[in-house]
Amino acid sequence: MPNDYVIGVDCSTTASKSVVWNARGEALSADRRTFELSQPRPGWGEQNAEDWWTATAASVRRAVQTVDTSRIGALCITHQRETFVPLDESGHPFRPAMLWLDTRATEEVEKYGTDEVHRITGKPANPTPAWYKLLWLAAHEPDTMSRIGRVVDVHGFLVQRLTGQWVTSWASADPLGVVDMATFDYDDGLLSAVGLERGQLSELRAPGSVLGVIRDEVAAQLGLPAGLPVVSGAGDGQCAQLGTGVTSPGRAYLNLGTGIVSGTFDERYSYGREYRTLSAAVPGAYTLETFIGGGTYNLNWFVEKFSGVDTRALGLDLTPEQVLETAAARLPPGAEGLLALPYWAGALTPYWDHNARGVLLGLTGVHGKSHVYRALLEGIAFEQRLLTNGAEKVLAEPVTDLVALGGGSRSPVWCQIIADVMQRRVSVVREPESTCLGAGMLAAAAVGIHESIPAAAVAMSGASASFEPEPVTAAAYDRLYDVYRDIYPSTRALFARLAEATP
Repeated sequence: MPNDYVIGVDCSTTASKSVVWNARGEALSADRRTFELSQPRPGWGEQNAEDWWTATAASVRRAVQTVDTSRIGALCITHQRETFVPLDESGHPFRPAMLWLDTRATEEVEKYGTDEVHRITGKPANPTPAWYKLLWLAAHEPDTMSRIGRVVDVHGFLVQRLTGQWVTSWASADPLGVVDMATFDYDDGLLSAVGLERGQLSELRAPGSVLGVIRDEVAAQLGLPAGLPVVSGAGDGQCAQLGTGVTSPGRAYLNLGTGIVSGTFDERYSYGREYRTLSAAVPGAYTLETFIGGGTYNLNWFVEKFSGVDTRALGLDLTPEQVLETAAARLPPGAEGLLALPYWAGALTPYWDHNARGVLLGLTGVHGKSHVYRALLEGIAFEQRLLTNGAEKVLAEPVTDLVALGGGSRSPVWCQIIADVMQRRVSVVREPESTCLGAGMLAAAAVGIHESIPAAAVAMSGASASFEPEPVTAAAYDRLYDVYRDIYPSTRALFARLAEATP
């Protein structure tokens, strides 16, 4: 039998999911195992790294139980980015991992977040990259830094458990903020600043390359064929881009999740405050990524705190979001004069302002729940237009198509609003697990199931629906956008004053 199946593993912030894919990008089986996230103090986020391995091993073992394992050709991992764990000399965690969402290193960002660091790493100064958290450890936990034998990302940790080798993808390590994005190699100056040497990190390899094979005892434990190749993966954002088939300029993926992440493809290195630059899953290319902290998070906040919609009491087989969406769809563009600035979780690209907060502008007595819900949907679309237009300035080609995934992509109303506001076609992915599919594509190309990574992306991806901008509605949104883009500049100073005045 041919080796025409691959395993994609997505070890995210809350769970590890394993999917067995065939050459057409169809999921043959899957399993998901959750693990805990600890927040011992406000703004902190930690995990037991051993849980990554326990959950991954269990999900792989269960996912392959119902397929012909002799046809599995390779395994590849995608994962939560920026997260890292300190290991002792024997390679075991002696401290909880620090997660991407941990914001304790704000003082280090202010002190060390220079333009030169931005130029080298492609990351505007913010608490997400691990480099700032390592500086925090040096200042607040010197004993931890003195005990470190190695620092690894999630991908590097799991690859070592599978193969016994300390290797990782440069598309997995670069979000840590210690990689020179022009060379895809560690920057010795950044490492020296936190007291590390490159020998204390995993060796870097190109995404899509074969890193090694699974150790015999591990293969037996997981129910996998002996000698199965492990392929170099990428962070979840880059794999989402690959899984949606975005491997050339002119297109962008749009992940409508808790936060809204969008990525465009470019073959040239650039950096700017309008986006953060990452290695693409295609070796040598780049992902220019924008981020809105408040996506479906904002919608869930409104549903839980204010909507008062109990669909079970009404006997409806609908979610509260679907009821509100139906009501919002009956309103005109602009929700009868109500605009929402969606900074419920602060402002990231392009402002990087942790003092920024959400705003509802234009409230009157005519406005009700459906108006607020529509304003939230539109506000996120307006913000994404602002971000995409900003990133577009450095791209070789303008973005004409958006490929949507994530929970929000299941909303036809929201997808149409995004198409109208952004004046671009919006397509919805055929496969909901597109991030995990991106890992499967890397595996498929590495072992010859497809001739290249872009060829795998074409063969294994597809769309389930498409939304075109409606000219009359788009024109109305143009006028509203002219107002929207002035809301934050007009209130920025007030946000800072509010933060100072708040006890």
